[in-house]
Amino acid sequence: MSGDVIPLWISKLEEEDLEFIRNFVLASGSLKEMAREYGVSYPTIRLRLDRLIQTIQINNENKQDAYISLVKQLALDDKIDYPTAKMLIAGYRESIKGVSQQEAANGDAL
Repeated sequence: MSGDVIPLWISKLEEEDLEFIRNFVLASGSLKEMAREYGVSYPTIRLRLDRLIQTIQINNENKQDAYISLVKQLALDDKIDYPTAKMLIAGYRESIKGVSQQEAANGDAL
């Protein structure tokens, strides 16, 4: 990997997320040490790490539909709840499937 190229998943992270990753590495991956450094409980650090992992996974899925990525990110940011996100994604996938089936019936599919 060239020094000038920043992977897409990194470029989409917030500055505070990058700082968290840096501190995590410097703490040798110790969540106990991170909790002490940030002055919060272990479960709070664990939750922050889990959300960061989910954010990286979403940013890393290049093939994923932009709408689905947006809905997942909204859920991670607590803008919408998880049941609503699941419902929106399921409805969207059904509508896409319906369009694909209609295109195939009309001979428009690739």
